[in-house]
Amino acid sequence: MTSFEIGQEHFVLDGREHQIISGAMHYFRIHPDQWARRIATARAMGLNTIETYVAWNFHAPRRGEFLLDGQRDLARFLRLVQDAGMHAIVRPGPYICAEWDNGGIPAWLLADPDVQMRRDEPRYLAAVQEYMDALLPVIAPLQVHEGGPVLMVQVENEYGAYGEDKVYLRKLAAMLRDGGITVPLFTCDQAEDGMLTRGGLPELHRTATFGSRSLERLQTLRRHQPTGPLMCMEYWNGWFDAWGEDHHVTDPDGTGEDLRELLASGASVNLYMVHGGTNFGFTSGANDKGSYRPTITSYDYDAPMAEDGTPTPKYDAMQAVIRGHRGLGPEPVARRAPAPSVHVPAPTASVPLWSFVDRHEAWQEHDDAPTHEQIGALSGFSCYRTWVDLPESALLTIGEARDRVQVFCNRMPVGVLDRAEGGRALALPAGGRTTLELVVEDQGRVNYGPRIGEPKGVIGPVLLDGEPLRGWHAAALPVDEWAVELAGAGASGGSAARGPGLAGPSLSLWELEGHSPADLFLDTSGLGKGVAWFNGWNLGRYWGKGPQHTLYVPAPLVREDRNSLTVLELTGAADAAARFVPGPRWSTTTAD
Repeated sequence: MTSFEIGQEHFVLDGREHQIISGAMHYFRIHPDQWARRIATARAMGLNTIETYVAWNFHAPRRGEFLLDGQRDLARFLRLVQDAGMHAIVRPGPYICAEWDNGGIPAWLLADPDVQMRRDEPRYLAAVQEYMDALLPVIAPLQVHEGGPVLMVQVENEYGAYGEDKVYLRKLAAMLRDGGITVPLFTCDQAEDGMLTRGGLPELHRTATFGSRSLERLQTLRRHQPTGPLMCMEYWNGWFDAWGEDHHVTDPDGTGEDLRELLASGASVNLYMVHGGTNFGFTSGANDKGSYRPTITSYDYDAPMAEDGTPTPKYDAMQAVIRGHRGLGPEPVARRAPAPSVHVPAPTASVPLWSFVDRHEAWQEHDDAPTHEQIGALSGFSCYRTWVDLPESALLTIGEARDRVQVFCNRMPVGVLDRAEGGRALALPAGGRTTLELVVEDQGRVNYGPRIGEPKGVIGPVLLDGEPLRGWHAAALPVDEWAVELAGAGASGGSAARGPGLAGPSLSLWELEGHSPADLFLDTSGLGKGVAWFNGWNLGRYWGKGPQHTLYVPAPLVREDRNSLTVLELTGAADAAARFVPGPRWSTTTAD
């Protein structure tokens, strides 16, 4: 039976000193048919361990259910890690940050305004206990002393950046132990004295997170972890991107040299990320440190393995360091081949979004504009509708847009209130009796800082010339279902697009010939803002402001007979063609 423990100076695996050289890879950001290949590429880099978060909200989109199939099959992912001859570290949160929607905490929990997240609060802890009761039976049989790959399990995540409730941390640790987790437990915090003090417990092993000045940061960690192995649980070898900002890149050789110094010190390390993957669907989070910055769909992260899993120059630099440190010879890995270039001149069907909205039946009536939580809009889009008598000039104001509100009067677009731009007021045209409709996009819940858990939607009061607007009808918009419906209907689902472009808001369908399964890259540079689906799989959001100008289509989605692309265009596009290009494209980059 394999043993693993924390020794006085080192991790100890089967009685021998063991240096963990790990890489973060999130199964929920990768198509499950590609897990094995991604793990193999990480192993060829020289890693001996794979670390993954577990995203609570990904497994429990609604309270009372816990999904473990397909892309959510954590046990299969961990067994594939073991099949590759590697170990695993699991970080189940319940909060994970990870630039993931709401840091992994389910939005349905926020429907109760009295729930206090990430602290010793009974309603929150009751939900966490439900989560652990469903999750831990998956992890416990896969611990290393049970013959599985799991070496360690984390308690919470970077808690010192948020709070200092030691009772809460101890209750989480007790849940893990009571649920059958007997491998070492640990905490991780940024390598700063205050955070390490607030976020740890004397009885749990502390690890740190940082991305440079490794020896200095390890000294900081040693002040708080006087014995036992030192470990950087997140070695930030890249960074994430926000819409409208540059794509971050770092120098491969500089990153490799800093990693060489870290490994030579004897410390263990987990590369964050070795492979980032994709925020498919509506899973990307956001940051708000005074201004709201939604995270893009790609989680490329400038990681050693790119979004499509292929090695980069950073991979080469870090592979040389890691394999050299372990005394291993070179191991070649496959490089990216150009993806197929495909051009479909026009959609076979295009349908105004209003056609779907008008036959939607899930409307709720509220006196005041409700939050998304009140109407069950836990991600994606909603619509708010009321009826007003507009004078010759009128000013619409709202308390706050969360996060982007498109305003329509009698179905004519009037303007946009965008949270990131501080938009709260908009002049409405004269029109007498008017149907006022707001199409609202949740662009990702904040995943870091004090604004975690805030409500989404139109935050009141909603005023017209200073007077409250009453009598709202509101509904979540099931755009995933509508996209699948249009793809199933084909050309009969709507009329062909008129003219060279696309009017928004609309859903449009392109039909593609069959292709041998291969990764594709959808060119979004000619589109405005919206969401795309390939054969029913939500590829994620696109936005012309960049920096991301392609959406990644994993090869397992591509069929040899017929393929469909469906796009929800919110604003309008000058070109109605669908184009797939040989590789990823970025508008701007910044070298950090």
